Amino acid sequence: MSQAIKTVLRSDELSCPSCVPKIEKALNALPGVEKAVVRFNTGRIEVEHDPGQTSIEALVAAVRCTGYEARPSAF
Repeated sequence: MSQAIKTVLRSDELSCPSCVPKIEKALNALPGVEKAVVRFNTGRIEVEHDPGQTSIEALVAAVRCTGYEARPSAF
Protein backbone atom coordinates (compact mmCIF):
# COMPACT_ATOMS: atom_id res chain seq x y z
CA MET A 1 0.00 0.00 0.00
CA SER A 2 1.31 3.44 -0.94
CA GLN A 3 1.64 6.27 1.51
CA ALA A 4 -1.06 8.94 1.35
CA ILE A 5 -0.19 12.20 -0.35
CA LYS A 6 -1.96 15.55 -0.42
CA THR A 7 -3.15 16.76 -3.79
CA VAL A 8 -4.41 20.30 -4.18
CA LEU A 9 -6.97 21.12 -6.83
CA ARG A 10 -8.38 24.53 -7.65
CA SER A 11 -11.82 25.45 -8.91
CA ASP A 12 -12.82 28.94 -9.98
CA GLU A 13 -16.45 27.86 -10.39
CA LEU A 14 -17.57 27.46 -6.77
CA SER A 15 -20.57 29.75 -6.71
CA CYS A 16 -22.15 28.98 -3.35
CA PRO A 17 -21.31 27.19 -0.10
CA SER A 18 -23.84 24.44 -0.82
CA CYS A 19 -21.44 22.96 -3.39
CA VAL A 20 -18.90 22.13 -0.66
CA PRO A 21 -20.56 18.99 0.81
CA LYS A 22 -21.48 17.74 -2.66
CA ILE A 23 -17.86 17.85 -3.85
CA GLU A 24 -16.45 16.51 -0.57
CA LYS A 25 -18.88 13.57 -0.68
CA ALA A 26 -17.92 12.69 -4.26
CA LEU A 27 -14.20 12.81 -3.48
CA ASN A 28 -14.48 10.92 -0.18
CA ALA A 29 -16.33 8.11 -2.00
CA LEU A 30 -13.29 7.34 -4.17
CA PRO A 31 -11.09 4.40 -3.18
CA GLY A 32 -7.96 5.45 -1.34
CA VAL A 33 -9.24 8.91 -0.38
CA GLU A 34 -8.69 9.51 3.32
CA LYS A 35 -9.97 13.08 3.50
CA ALA A 36 -11.24 15.77 1.16
CA VAL A 37 -11.71 19.40 2.21
CA VAL A 38 -13.21 22.07 -0.03
CA ARG A 39 -12.49 25.69 0.84
CA PHE A 40 -15.29 27.64 -0.79
CA ASN A 41 -13.81 31.10 -0.23
CA THR A 42 -10.54 30.28 -2.03
CA GLY A 43 -11.64 27.58 -4.48
CA ARG A 44 -8.99 25.28 -3.00
CA ILE A 45 -9.74 21.55 -2.77
CA GLU A 46 -7.34 19.51 -0.63
CA VAL A 47 -7.42 15.73 -0.95
CA GLU A 48 -5.37 13.25 1.07
CA HIS A 49 -5.28 10.02 -0.92
CA ASP A 50 -3.32 6.93 -1.83
CA PRO A 51 -1.95 7.58 -5.34
CA GLY A 52 -1.81 3.82 -5.90
CA GLN A 53 -5.60 3.68 -5.65
CA THR A 54 -6.80 7.04 -6.94
CA SER A 55 -5.11 9.22 -9.54
CA ILE A 56 -5.25 12.99 -9.87
CA GLU A 57 -7.28 12.47 -13.05
CA ALA A 58 -9.86 10.50 -11.02
CA LEU A 59 -10.06 13.32 -8.47
CA VAL A 60 -10.67 15.89 -11.23
CA ALA A 61 -13.28 13.60 -12.81
CA ALA A 62 -15.11 13.21 -9.48
CA VAL A 63 -15.34 16.99 -9.13
CA ARG A 64 -16.53 17.25 -12.74
CA CYS A 65 -19.30 14.73 -12.00
CA THR A 66 -20.68 17.16 -9.41
CA GLY A 67 -21.01 19.85 -12.09
CA TYR A 68 -17.82 21.80 -11.38
CA GLU A 69 -14.43 21.98 -13.06
CA ALA A 70 -11.17 21.58 -11.16
CA ARG A 71 -7.50 21.48 -12.06
CA PRO A 72 -4.34 20.48 -10.21
CA SER A 73 -2.72 23.39 -8.40
CA ALA A 74 0.73 23.96 -6.95
CA PHE A 75 -0.70 26.30 -4.29
